[in-house]
Amino acid sequence: MTRLVTLNAALEQGRALKVISGLNNFDRDRVAAVVNAADQGGATFVDIAADPDLIRMVKRITSLPVCVSAVEPAKLVAAMQAGADLVEIGNFDSFYAQGIRFEAAEVLEITRETRRLLPSVTLSVTVPHILELDQQVQLAEALVKAGADLIQTEGGTSSAPVHAGTLGLIEKAAPTLAAAYEISRGVSVPVLCASGLSSVTVPLAIAAGASGVGIGSAINKLSSEVEMIAVVRSLVEALAVNQVRDRV
Repeated sequence: MTRLVTLNAALEQGRALKVISGLNNFDRDRVAAVVNAADQGGATFVDIAADPDLIRMVKRITSLPVCVSAVEPAKLVAAMQAGADLVEIGNFDSFYAQGIRFEAAEVLEITRETRRLLPSVTLSVTVPHILELDQQVQLAEALVKAGADLIQTEGGTSSAPVHAGTLGLIEKAAPTLAAAYEISRGVSVPVLCASGLSSVTVPLAIAAGASGVGIGSAINKLSSEVEMIAVVRSLVEALAVNQVRDRV
């Protein structure tokens, strides 16, 4: 419970940072490296695959809240039994490469079934970026009515930056930033902006209305744990700078 209190406080302050190891990442060494980097770098919580053995391993190496991701409600139930702190329906990116789409009706049905099976668990749901922006907002509103406690955006895989440097980073983040802006104005629960973000664009996500950010590939693509920690710290610092500016 204390872990979730800390998470909720970070969301309220607009400084939550979730480090995502990947819905289909079951490599224990890689997951451990990402989780260690999140822990040592100052992240708020971690997001891992809904695998009981993986969950137990991660709980041994970090005191951070552990979120688990899946698209099957039964897996989320097993994950909670293994010690997960909260659950996430989504992180759909790995499915898009296989040509698998998640439409609004399916995501809503998965959410309703998960809430039925887990009536009191903190539930986050990703809104697929394949939907038009107005449809994303409509789905987010329906998900909250169905019991979602947290809405996550995505969009990095739908962007194709044409410029290098800072401009390219902003272009890459544009779809998820737009979703965070629109959805945060349509729902009463916290919005986590994820997919395609960097230390340049996480402050923009908070300014757009998000209560926190989710980062995956920017850390997972690195081979060195030292580099991973450095990236996590840079993201934490970017969020902290955003808070200082808000107080000025």
